[in-house]
Amino acid sequence: MSGFFRSRWVAPPAGVEEIDPSALAPGFRAGTAHCGLKGGGKTDVGLLVCDAPQVSSSILLTRNASSAAPVRVCRERCEGGTIRAAVVNAGNANAETGEQGYADAVAMCDEAAARLGLRPEQVAVAETGVIGVPLPIEAVLGGIGDAAKTLAADGGVAFSDAILTTDRWPKRCTLRAGGVTISAQAKGGGMIQPNMATMLCFVQTDAAVEDPDAALRAACDASFERITVDGQMSTNDTLLLQATGAAGAPLPEGLLEAVLLQLAIEVVADGEGSTRVGRVQVDGAASQAEAERVARAIANSPLVKTALFGRDRNWGRIAQAAGQALAGEDLHEIGADSIDNAELGEDLPEAEIGLRLDRGEHSAHVWFSDLGYEYVRINAEYTT
Repeated sequence: MSGFFRSRWVAPPAGVEEIDPSALAPGFRAGTAHCGLKGGGKTDVGLLVCDAPQVSSSILLTRNASSAAPVRVCRERCEGGTIRAAVVNAGNANAETGEQGYADAVAMCDEAAARLGLRPEQVAVAETGVIGVPLPIEAVLGGIGDAAKTLAADGGVAFSDAILTTDRWPKRCTLRAGGVTISAQAKGGGMIQPNMATMLCFVQTDAAVEDPDAALRAACDASFERITVDGQMSTNDTLLLQATGAAGAPLPEGLLEAVLLQLAIEVVADGEGSTRVGRVQVDGAASQAEAERVARAIANSPLVKTALFGRDRNWGRIAQAAGQALAGEDLHEIGADSIDNAELGEDLPEAEIGLRLDRGEHSAHVWFSDLGYEYVRINAEYTT
């Protein structure tokens, strides 16, 4: 495939037209600014606003018990079904920053609301970057004011660039199909194993979405909830869907799912230092929980991930990880005949791995990145 839908594992509905990702879905605008959180003058503050007075929205947030201040602000203050705008900064997670951090996230929300003429309850806050560092709030508030001056319907590319941290490339799209438009922007490279990377994702559409909570949850369960880079659940994961209904038509079946899955696989492909994406498929598990447990154990195994990096068909590592996940169970010996590992050793950017347990009828799959030298360098030097 070419264009946005590049992965072999993504099947978009027929008739999808890709357009310039600068163009947001009708009724939306975005603006950006630089406030000093990123070096080199890169934009690090973003505003996203829906101009339609009525919007149907849904927001999913990390389940990390030590969630960041912006996540707590969204949980406690946002009207989840009527979110008109989002304010984002990249370069500082505002996590583990105490009462001041919470007050700073509230201040961001209030400032964005005032600039946009909205109620604070209609504004989501998202932040990403280093944990445990106080936010230079005055600079960020100034950046919000500057970003408000640049709001434009063609601000999609600028917004997607502003939210990046260790990402090597932006994740974004604008698509038309079935009389509706959908645009999306995501970021994520490390600390990726959502449970709702550091993962942020924003989706806008003029489609009519009757039950945005159900639609977003179903699409997320099949995409962002099925990926891992390093097995680490972020303090800041945020996923926001906004729909105006102005097009008078629903999203084509499977479109939201395809968009989120491609973005999720892009996040894995851009995992810190990643060179390949793997997909592990576990079949024949005794229960769904067992299938999930085994698939994630394989996907998060450093030994399997380094084998993916080195193109090493070491099926024993897959057997070991599966056996570890089933410790204490009565399990027959897993042999080479139960494992499909051919693509592990091939020169493919996307490799499929399969395991048959012969214990039942349940299955699960997870997408994961390889583990190479660059991941260690990036994370060993992250704050130094």
